Amino acid sequence: MPINMEWTPAIIAGLWAIILGGAGGALTEIGEWYRNLNKPSWQPPDWAFGPAWTLILGLSGWSFYLAWVGAPTSADRNIVIALFAVNFVLHLGWSPLFFKIKRPDWALLENVFLWLSVLSLFVVLPQYSQLAGWLNAPYLAWVSFAMLLNWKIVQLNSPFGNAAA
Repeated sequence: MPINMEWTPAIIAGLWAIILGGAGGALTEIGEWYRNLNKPSWQPPDWAFGPAWTLILGLSGWSFYLAWVGAPTSADRNIVIALFAVNFVLHLGWSPLFFKIKRPDWALLENVFLWLSVLSLFVVLPQYSQLAGWLNAPYLAWVSFAMLLNWKIVQLNSPFGNAAA
């Protein structure tokens, strides 16, 4: 039985959020290296990141669905899909750079591109659905905060060239 085409955007948007959330969690290692980093006093507790990302990615996934179904043409739908595909890749790229390769400096650079991709969701999606754009406001705020946090960790702990061990 083929999938009803009306469900396709909902399934893809849901999978986008679930895969990003799951992969982000799987790629995050709170081990000795991370614990030994100097961090600013204003960093949220480690347990807060999972619930924050769950909510943020859920809202962004909903925006994906709203923008997709609100896009009037296949070219517009392709724009929506491309924006979320680029965001998917950039979102997935941060954790391995920071936690696996142990290069917060590289993760900070990557964070700039992630921030730009989230900004593009916030700016472009309202032409398909006003709500879709606003649903990415928490994502933009959190990535902005995370970039500031990442910058502070780099500042407090540089250099990282020999940290790959």
